[in-house]
Amino acid sequence: MQTVNDKLKILKEKNAHVNLGGGVERLEAQHKLGKMTAHERLHLLYDNGFYDELFRFVQHHATAFGLGGKDLPADGVVTGLGAVRGRLVYASSQDFTVMGGSVGLKHAWKICEIMDMALKAGAPYISVNDSGGARIQEGVDSLQGYGRIFYYNTLLSGVVPQISIIAGPCAGGAAYSPALMDFIVMVKGTGQMFIAGPEVIKEATGETISAEELGGAYAQAAQSGNVHFIARDDADAIEIVQSLLSYLPNNNTEDPPFHGTGDLTIIEDEALNHVVPDDPRDPYNMFDILQMVLDPGSLFEVHSHYAKNMIVCFARLNGRVVGVLANQPLEKFGAIDIDASDKASRFVRFCNAFNIPLITFVDVPGFLPGVEQEFGGIIRHGAKMLFSFSAATVPKISVVVRKAYGGAYLAMCAKALGADRIAAWPTAEIAVMGAEGAVNVLYRGEIKSAADPQTRRKELIEEYKLQFSNPYQAAQQGMVDAVIEPKKTRAYLSVALESLRNKRELRPQKKHGLIPM
Repeated sequence: MQTVNDKLKILKEKNAHVNLGGGVERLEAQHKLGKMTAHERLHLLYDNGFYDELFRFVQHHATAFGLGGKDLPADGVVTGLGAVRGRLVYASSQDFTVMGGSVGLKHAWKICEIMDMALKAGAPYISVNDSGGARIQEGVDSLQGYGRIFYYNTLLSGVVPQISIIAGPCAGGAAYSPALMDFIVMVKGTGQMFIAGPEVIKEATGETISAEELGGAYAQAAQSGNVHFIARDDADAIEIVQSLLSYLPNNNTEDPPFHGTGDLTIIEDEALNHVVPDDPRDPYNMFDILQMVLDPGSLFEVHSHYAKNMIVCFARLNGRVVGVLANQPLEKFGAIDIDASDKASRFVRFCNAFNIPLITFVDVPGFLPGVEQEFGGIIRHGAKMLFSFSAATVPKISVVVRKAYGGAYLAMCAKALGADRIAAWPTAEIAVMGAEGAVNVLYRGEIKSAADPQTRRKELIEEYKLQFSNPYQAAQQGMVDAVIEPKKTRAYLSVALESLRNKRELRPQKKHGLIPM
């Protein structure tokens, strides 16, 4: 008969065995690759390295081909919960040292169970991906497992934040789970994500490309836009996740974390009056404006490597979290293209789902022209922005800094799309199109017949700007609430945001709108 001490001894032995994952040699191999182990990643994620591991002794189906009687510690994935900066967070961390972190039915079951717990508790879910893919030995059971993970990703979507870390391989169907989540952080050098690897592509199309060029961090961040953040190593990835969580609420019924006293800090920075160049064709860095207006050190850019003509970031204004969108004149003169449309739309929809007010800074000459853009579906992609802003019910505030032309002006959350407050700087040019283009269309005959066509064209351009391309014309029509001195932008936004704290907006009841896909 076993005594209590005997049972405790067995428990300690089993715990030690599971902690070792695939064994000392494989743990050392993981470290040689510059990667942390599954347990180490969670120890670093959670406060004081403490977390409650669940489903520790779950094992694969004994009927799996070639796995009968084989011990797979924790079935290749560590699942648990703990506090991240004092807030409850659920997580799963795949263990590459156990059969390459391959996903079988029970492996997937553990992940789904922890996701279901996050859903019921209304707490964020973090997934650390480091897996060779589906466990072939379990056949279609592994596909069933993946399908359930995708299903739960969808159930959690818009209810609790979901963040994925790609710390190792994430190939084939496995890549779709991170793609269904809200944010992806990829570790440079060790993280890889693609549907078909280099060998498959070469066999199918004859194209030759390395795994890093195809699915590495920079490729997925800058080219495909799948990845939102690039991390130097595992530790940096976890720090990014911790910082990101500080801007997000626990779930869609709560407001984002507040950092401050509740007092409005009104700072008038005289430098704002001189940011925009006198020549409307000259670019400037929109980040200069954002840093002077928003709380110091609070800018947290998302998707920084992708579609750089559109800035999206989290920030704070008087301690309150806001989602910021802005055109970047340094890139493509701030014009909106297909990628910028997708980037902005996704960010708007996330902020709206999680009660984060939206502030836009507008300097947009239009949608990017070109055959490639037209054939690529700029109409459909641009419509996503119109849909996203129109559907958003959180507070929406816009500041027109300079150019605001045509449909692109509307797409940056104009009054017509439900903006609650709109301010314009004196440098704002709000019109159907730029003065040069408008004059060429409206006065082509007059210019052609003039004694000095070039001089007459310049005169007409100046007349058009005075009459139409200024914020006062829009203000007369109620499209702009106020024309403000640039240095007063923070004061305007602070009061507007505070006045909209209790905003409520009722919409027709429906399952969901049909966003242009």
